[in-house]
Amino acid sequence: MDAPQARGEKKVRPITEMRIAGFFEEFWPPSFGTSVGSVHDFTSSAPYEDSKEITKYLLNGHDLFSVMGSSGDVLGSDETILGGDSILSDGDWVWRGDLWFYVRKYYVRLPDPFLARVREKQYLVPSGKEIELRKMAQKIHDDLTAGQQLPG
Repeated sequence: MDAPQARGEKKVRPITEMRIAGFFEEFWPPSFGTSVGSVHDFTSSAPYEDSKEITKYLLNGHDLFSVMGSSGDVLGSDETILGGDSILSDGDWVWRGDLWFYVRKYYVRLPDPFLARVREKQYLVPSGKEIELRKMAQKIHDDLTAGQQLPG
Protein backbone atom coordinates (compact mmCIF):
# COMPACT_ATOMS: atom_id res chain seq x y z
CA MET A 1 0.00 0.00 0.00
CA ASP A 2 1.33 3.44 -0.92
CA ALA A 3 2.07 5.99 1.78
CA PRO A 4 -0.39 8.87 1.94
CA GLN A 5 0.63 11.99 0.06
CA ALA A 6 2.04 14.75 2.26
CA ARG A 7 0.28 18.12 2.26
CA GLY A 8 1.53 20.46 -0.40
CA GLU A 9 3.55 17.70 -2.06
CA LYS A 10 3.09 17.56 -5.81
CA LYS A 11 1.64 14.28 -7.00
CA VAL A 12 3.89 12.66 -9.59
CA ARG A 13 2.06 11.09 -12.52
CA PRO A 14 2.97 7.42 -12.90
CA ILE A 15 4.79 6.77 -16.15
CA THR A 16 2.03 4.35 -17.19
CA GLU A 17 -0.30 7.38 -17.36
CA MET A 18 1.85 9.13 -19.95
CA ARG A 19 -0.08 11.74 -21.89
CA ILE A 20 0.44 11.97 -25.63
CA ALA A 21 -0.10 15.17 -27.59
CA GLY A 22 -1.13 14.29 -31.13
CA PHE A 23 -2.16 10.72 -30.26
CA PHE A 24 -3.29 9.96 -33.82
CA GLU A 25 -3.65 6.45 -35.22
CA GLU A 26 -1.23 7.18 -38.07
CA PHE A 27 1.56 8.13 -35.65
CA TRP A 28 1.44 5.72 -32.69
CA PRO A 29 1.35 1.91 -32.55
CA PRO A 30 -1.51 0.21 -30.66
CA SER A 31 0.91 -0.71 -27.84
CA PHE A 32 0.49 2.90 -26.60
CA GLY A 33 -3.26 2.51 -26.15
CA THR A 34 -6.30 3.79 -27.99
CA SER A 35 -5.66 6.79 -30.21
CA VAL A 36 -7.97 9.80 -30.45
CA GLY A 37 -8.57 8.92 -34.12
CA SER A 38 -7.12 9.92 -37.45
CA VAL A 39 -5.03 13.06 -37.87
CA HIS A 40 -7.31 13.81 -40.83
CA ASP A 41 -10.11 14.54 -38.35
CA PHE A 42 -8.03 17.06 -36.39
CA THR A 43 -7.00 19.45 -39.17
CA SER A 44 -8.43 22.96 -39.16
CA SER A 45 -8.91 25.80 -41.63
CA ALA A 46 -7.18 28.32 -39.37
CA PRO A 47 -4.03 28.26 -37.22
CA TYR A 48 -3.93 28.89 -33.50
CA GLU A 49 -3.40 32.55 -32.72
CA ASP A 50 -0.15 31.53 -31.02
CA SER A 51 0.77 28.83 -33.54
CA LYS A 52 4.36 30.06 -33.95
CA GLU A 53 5.03 29.80 -30.20
CA ILE A 54 3.35 26.37 -29.95
CA THR A 55 5.51 25.14 -32.84
CA LYS A 56 8.67 26.35 -31.09
CA TYR A 57 7.61 24.57 -27.90
CA LEU A 58 7.13 21.32 -29.82
CA LEU A 59 10.54 21.67 -31.45
CA ASN A 60 12.26 22.36 -28.12
CA GLY A 61 11.08 19.30 -26.19
CA HIS A 62 13.49 16.96 -24.44
CA ASP A 63 14.62 14.09 -26.66
CA LEU A 64 13.38 10.78 -25.31
CA PHE A 65 13.82 8.63 -28.39
CA SER A 66 15.82 9.93 -31.37
CA VAL A 67 15.41 8.43 -34.81
CA MET A 68 17.73 9.25 -37.69
CA GLY A 69 16.03 9.68 -41.02
CA SER A 70 12.79 11.26 -42.08
CA SER A 71 9.09 10.51 -42.10
CA GLY A 72 6.71 11.27 -44.93
CA ASP A 73 3.72 13.56 -44.63
CA VAL A 74 0.74 11.27 -43.95
CA LEU A 75 -1.66 13.99 -45.12
CA GLY A 76 -0.45 13.98 -48.67
CA SER A 77 2.22 16.54 -49.47
CA ASP A 78 5.50 15.22 -50.80
CA GLU A 79 7.36 16.76 -47.87
CA THR A 80 9.42 14.73 -45.44
CA ILE A 81 10.19 15.67 -41.87
CA LEU A 82 13.68 15.01 -40.51
CA GLY A 83 13.51 13.13 -37.21
CA GLY A 84 9.74 12.81 -37.54
CA ASP A 85 9.65 9.44 -35.76
CA SER A 86 11.60 10.78 -32.78
CA ILE A 87 9.80 11.25 -29.46
CA LEU A 88 10.01 14.46 -27.40
CA SER A 89 8.66 15.49 -24.01
CA ASP A 90 8.18 18.41 -21.67
CA GLY A 91 8.35 16.09 -18.66
CA ASP A 92 4.59 15.68 -18.55
CA TRP A 93 3.47 15.17 -22.15
CA VAL A 94 5.15 13.31 -25.02
CA TRP A 95 4.82 13.87 -28.76
CA ARG A 96 6.38 12.84 -32.05
CA GLY A 97 9.13 14.86 -33.64
CA ASP A 98 6.95 15.73 -36.62
CA LEU A 99 3.97 17.12 -34.67
CA TRP A 100 5.20 20.69 -35.16
CA PHE A 101 4.96 20.17 -38.95
CA TYR A 102 1.28 19.19 -38.79
CA VAL A 103 0.45 22.09 -36.48
CA ARG A 104 2.22 24.51 -38.83
CA LYS A 105 1.09 23.13 -42.20
CA TYR A 106 -2.38 21.70 -41.49
CA TYR A 107 -3.33 23.58 -38.31
CA VAL A 108 -3.80 20.27 -36.48
CA ARG A 109 -5.69 20.67 -33.20
CA LEU A 110 -4.00 19.56 -29.99
CA PRO A 111 -5.54 18.55 -26.63
CA ASP A 112 -6.75 21.50 -24.57
CA PRO A 113 -4.87 20.37 -21.41
CA PHE A 114 -1.63 20.24 -23.43
CA LEU A 115 -2.21 23.72 -24.85
CA ALA A 116 -3.01 25.02 -21.36
CA ARG A 117 0.34 23.67 -20.13
CA VAL A 118 2.25 25.17 -23.07
CA ARG A 119 0.69 28.57 -22.46
CA GLU A 120 1.07 28.33 -18.67
CA LYS A 121 4.78 27.69 -19.20
CA GLN A 122 4.90 30.75 -21.47
CA TYR A 123 5.99 28.54 -24.39
CA LEU A 124 9.21 27.49 -22.62
CA VAL A 125 9.77 23.77 -22.16
CA PRO A 126 10.56 23.21 -18.48
CA SER A 127 13.93 21.74 -17.64
CA GLY A 128 13.46 18.04 -17.06
CA LYS A 129 14.52 15.92 -14.15
CA GLU A 130 16.94 13.45 -15.67
CA ILE A 131 15.65 10.42 -13.77
CA GLU A 132 12.02 11.09 -14.74
CA LEU A 133 12.98 11.67 -18.38
CA ARG A 134 14.95 8.40 -18.40
CA LYS A 135 11.92 6.56 -17.02
CA MET A 136 9.74 8.11 -19.72
CA ALA A 137 12.29 7.15 -22.38
CA GLN A 138 12.31 3.56 -21.10
CA LYS A 139 8.50 3.42 -21.17
CA ILE A 140 8.52 4.74 -24.75
CA HIS A 141 11.11 2.11 -25.70
CA ASP A 142 9.10 -0.66 -24.04
CA ASP A 143 5.87 0.39 -25.76
CA LEU A 144 7.58 0.73 -29.14
CA THR A 145 9.09 -2.74 -28.89
CA ALA A 146 6.04 -4.45 -27.37
CA GLY A 147 5.23 -7.49 -29.42
CA GLN A 148 8.35 -7.22 -31.58
CA GLN A 149 10.66 -10.20 -31.75
CA LEU A 150 14.23 -9.20 -30.95
CA PRO A 151 16.91 -10.84 -33.11
CA GLY A 152 18.83 -13.46 -31.29
